[in-house]
Amino acid sequence: MPGRQSVRVTESVYLSFIDSFCAFVNMSPMTEQKTKILEAALRVFSRYGVKRTSMADIAQEAKMARQTLYKTFRSKDDILCAYIRAYSDDVIAQIEQELSRTQGLGVQLDVIFDKMTVAGFDLVRATPNAQDLQDGFDDGSRAELEITAQRFQAVIASVLMPYQAALERAGTSPERLAEFIQRSARAAKSYAKNREHLLQQLETLKQLCLQAAKA
Repeated sequence: MPGRQSVRVTESVYLSFIDSFCAFVNMSPMTEQKTKILEAALRVFSRYGVKRTSMADIAQEAKMARQTLYKTFRSKDDILCAYIRAYSDDVIAQIEQELSRTQGLGVQLDVIFDKMTVAGFDLVRATPNAQDLQDGFDDGSRAELEITAQRFQAVIASVLMPYQAALERAGTSPERLAEFIQRSARAAKSYAKNREHLLQQLETLKQLCLQAAKA
């Protein structure tokens, strides 16, 4: 593609990134054509970045006519929204499966933090062009991210609900604390110096929650 440089990624990291996100896509209920388009789009996004990728590039990578592509997705933002939904569906399913086998608020929060925050941190750190992908988010995909945040908050609120009376004595509620936990964990993921620093921040957040639940 003339006049455009590829985002530099090592082959092993590139393949790991593709495999991880294609796994999210394939675990979601999608048609074969949608899956084909999403996988092709991710390959091109990872190669050139979202902003430098056109719908024509995606159609070429998917080996289909542009008209066929536009019948499935109206824009790159629609494609990103589909990725976000596939990702959140998979992560929440993993969390709920783990929670069904665990007891105790501290352990449950560890499960949520590991799937919701630490796994995403590891993937982003292993992918040199991840920021380029995030910079390509438009209004629609940012709105989808907010929906995902609310879904995570609902999961967190569900594990806090048995402690509602204690939380109310502490001046909060399961829903308000769940929003605080989710947004604080997201901020920690964004600003952590490294993985160890992130784990320390999440441990502090967990301890604050446990104290509130004892009030």
